[in-house]
Amino acid sequence: MRRTLSALIALSLAACSGGGGSGSVVAGGGSSGGSSPTPTPTTAGCTLRERQDWAAAQLNEWYLFPETLPASLSPTGYADLSSYVDALTATARAQGKDRYFTYVTSIAEENAYYNSGASAGFGFRLFLSGNRLFSAETFEGTSALTAGIDRGTEILAIGTDASTLRNVSDILAASGSAGLTDALGPNTAGTTRTLRVTDAAAGTRVVTLSKTDYTLTPVSARYGARIIDDGGHRVGYVNLRTFINTAETPLRDAFASFKAAGVTEIIIDVRYNGGGLVSIAELMGNLLGANRSASDVFDKMTFRSSKASNNSTAYFAAQPQSIAPTRIAFIGTSSTASASELVAAAMLPYLGNNLALVGGNTYGKPVGQIAVDKAACDDRFRIIAFALQNRDNQGAYYTGLASLIPNSCKAADDIAYPLGDAREASTRAALDFIQGKACTPITASTAAKSAQAAIEREPLTPAAPSVPQRDVPGLF
Repeated sequence: MRRTLSALIALSLAACSGGGGSGSVVAGGGSSGGSSPTPTPTTAGCTLRERQDWAAAQLNEWYLFPETLPASLSPTGYADLSSYVDALTATARAQGKDRYFTYVTSIAEENAYYNSGASAGFGFRLFLSGNRLFSAETFEGTSALTAGIDRGTEILAIGTDASTLRNVSDILAASGSAGLTDALGPNTAGTTRTLRVTDAAAGTRVVTLSKTDYTLTPVSARYGARIIDDGGHRVGYVNLRTFINTAETPLRDAFASFKAAGVTEIIIDVRYNGGGLVSIAELMGNLLGANRSASDVFDKMTFRSSKASNNSTAYFAAQPQSIAPTRIAFIGTSSTASASELVAAAMLPYLGNNLALVGGNTYGKPVGQIAVDKAACDDRFRIIAFALQNRDNQGAYYTGLASLIPNSCKAADDIAYPLGDAREASTRAALDFIQGKACTPITASTAAKSAQAAIEREPLTPAAPSVPQRDVPGLF
């Protein structure tokens, strides 16, 4: 069990108290750049230099790519901890192995998110399409949904009030995407902004909304799990937003409904899912493993040679709600990363051509982080420390799952329709794959990935993303 491994790592680190609410193992944070800011030191042992020296020591002990670390790099000249960590990991980043996956964040903030989905914001997921800004998804119990902003709503202008509204295109022209994140204000409850928005449902209007504390539901009660009747063909659909602890119950409920209905053909929609806890990825595998034995491998976790005693293998463990899938379509985009990719890769040896990647190529993060804590400073150091492989030792898909999964169907992310709607382009393509229809494959070449990026909506991402924003790309 992965929690046993997590406890082992925690015990081996004097400063580690585990992370993510279920131990120290995380495979999340795919599409964000830069590192989160860390608190101003106020206690003994928390001067900037002490924190920098501590971070360097942890990297030298745990980093998966020790050969890429500089032989020596003085902290002098680095104004904060994050910039020093980024400098230490620059070589691995240049090699495409660590794209800001190693970072320092807040213990309190991360625990709140992974344990309960706690966040603060308007509650929508924003994506850029050229110089236009849209909500690709809006979350329940948030001010954005209360104001009528949902999937497909375009944000035309942003201001602190109606008199200061500036067009999104003008903000982008003047300051780029950073100007938009600045215009939306800090992620603190009580921040208020006025927006001019438009959509097919209610037309153009001006709304004022405030950022609030809310709980992100990992499986939407509106569309997160359903059985789609596709011309008499019944297909299970589950959309997982993020791999956090509170995903366990809704995932079990979803698969229980599939099992009760005798559904064995499944669409797993992780098109915006940036990852999260390995334990929840393994739970999803178990829910797909009714016909797997206790000796069947789900994934292998491999550390650097000096830490090989921590290597482990996770085996399938069928649950009361488990089904035996006959065909699975994973919907992905370039925002699909880490734990999301792990589930698809882990199921590939068992499904073969009965498994497909649908939509677009994924981000490419076949590695995961442990957590090392410096509790007095509220510092949690997320360090890329292990690689992940499936039963057949397939991993290293740094260019995305299209390089690993031979069966794929290219499709658009169609925000004109709700997620899970049979008319939505990626959902339609997934249904067609399940029915055995022909499709255009996704390719993993550099040119193809560039072409995909040119047409795919890009999540709006701040330079210093919060913990939720790392695992939920585009979250504001």
